[in-house]
Amino acid sequence: MTSRSITRASICLALLFSMTPARADGVGPLAKLAGSWSRSGTAKFEGGQSEKLECRGHFTIKSGESGMGLALRCASAGAKIDMRSLLAVDNGSVSGTWEERTFNASGNLAGKASSGSLSLVISGGGLAGSMSMTFSQSSQSVHFTTSGTALRSASIRLNRL
Repeated sequence: MTSRSITRASICLALLFSMTPARADGVGPLAKLAGSWSRSGTAKFEGGQSEKLECRGHFTIKSGESGMGLALRCASAGAKIDMRSLLAVDNGSVSGTWEERTFNASGNLAGKASSGSLSLVISGGGLAGSMSMTFSQSSQSVHFTTSGTALRSASIRLNRL
């Protein structure tokens, strides 16, 4: 994967994380995240440059209510993104996978979820990073940091459609 592809994959992950709340056993309080979301944010790059992000995503309950799937399409000035993810939660521990179809990158997600917040560590596709998220019935606020790529952080705010 080229350096530019890794940067694009990092933007994809930042956007993905802004849309990737996991599910609790028996759906629980995270069920409120099922449905469609949209809005924007800002990605910050090595050297101090920033770029506006726009995205739309849809959460679906999967695997007989034991997981959550995500389809996400996003765009920035430099890239178009097509992400997919599948997550599961077991007693607050999150695990899952991510895939970016445009740039053929993929990896794993792991972390913790509680009512109204999510914390993940990501790996794969030539990068590493972390994400913290708070959410309610109508909005999500996400902060993402990464290493191994030109993308250093992203802050994204999403609203339910």
